[in-house]
Amino acid sequence: MPETLAELPLLKMALAWLALANLHTFTAFWFDKRAAMRGAWRTSEATLLMGALLGGTPGAFLARRVFRHKTRKQPFVGRLRTIAFLQIVALGGAAGWYAGGMVQV
Repeated sequence: MPETLAELPLLKMALAWLALANLHTFTAFWFDKRAAMRGAWRTSEATLLMGALLGGTPGAFLARRVFRHKTRKQPFVGRLRTIAFLQIVALGGAAGWYAGGMVQV
């Protein structure tokens, strides 16, 4: 068992980050949906999008589907899809670098 965070392999740290980012983003959508139903203070769209940008895109898409939240807000939907597209491109680039031997995990 590693004694420090620095001893954990990069892949494990990335997976832990993604799990937390998705949980956080999903929860943020849930809180915002509850606030919308109650007429209470809302979570800003910028905050929700930042959660997606930091790795919580799957959580954002799942929350939109489960809670039926932010499904008709076209500027928001477009921005979320743009974030997802850029992340897919980045993953493809990272996979290419790894396959080419330029990056080692």
